[in-house]
Amino acid sequence: MCEKAGKLGVLGICKDFGKDEFNYMIGVEEIKDNLPEGYVSAIIPAATWAVFESVGALPEAIQDLTRRIFTEWLPSTGYQHDCAPELEVYPLGDSTLPDYRC
Repeated sequence: MCEKAGKLGVLGICKDFGKDEFNYMIGVEEIKDNLPEGYVSAIIPAATWAVFESVGALPEAIQDLTRRIFTEWLPSTGYQHDCAPELEVYPLGDSTLPDYRC
């Protein structure tokens, strides 16, 4: 999949939020070629996005950031999660390094 990654790199996409579950997809930006067998295409609708930067080794850094978004940032700002997709952008690089940014 990394070979097909566009300028954003590999994407983690949380979507289709239900009461206690959601779908998690790993993807890349639009692929112009035919999709390989077993792969699916999804359109992410336009939305207003809050953008956060995670710095540190994965998965701990992104897990900590996500926890802080939901327990600190959302309650303090008055914004609400709209159940729209969430995008995680993972640029190519060593995600185990303490200065990895995504």
